[in-house]
Amino acid sequence: QVQLVESGGGLVQAGGSLRLSCAASGRTFSSYSMGWFRQVPGKEREFVARISWSGSRTSYADSVKGRFTISRDNAKNTVYLQMNSLNPEDTAVYYCAAGGWSMWSSDYETWGQGTQVTVSS
Repeated sequence: QVQLVESGGGLVQAGGSLRLSCAASGRTFSSYSMGWFRQVPGKEREFVARISWSGSRTSYADSVKGRFTISRDNAKNTVYLQMNSLNPEDTAVYYCAAGGWSMWSSDYETWGQGTQVTVSS
């Protein structure tokens, strides 16, 4: 089973950019579809983006479409989330997840510990 560790979060001003990384252990990483979700206190975990095992298919939540880009490098066992034009509503803990292909968090088998993204106005 794959294990996931996110990094790259931090504090950024509105309009800025961040790139999140999710490093996976395990030799089967390239066989997993991957997703990014985010969560703020008191709310359910929200779908952000997903990518197929090969990287050929991606999809995004409407709220981030055109601003965020998900990608992966199977040689490095890493999936990325490039976030541009950030706004305060993007503030959340961001999680990567493996093994699902839907917008529902319950479909994913494995989760990272999360990384905090804070966007100041």
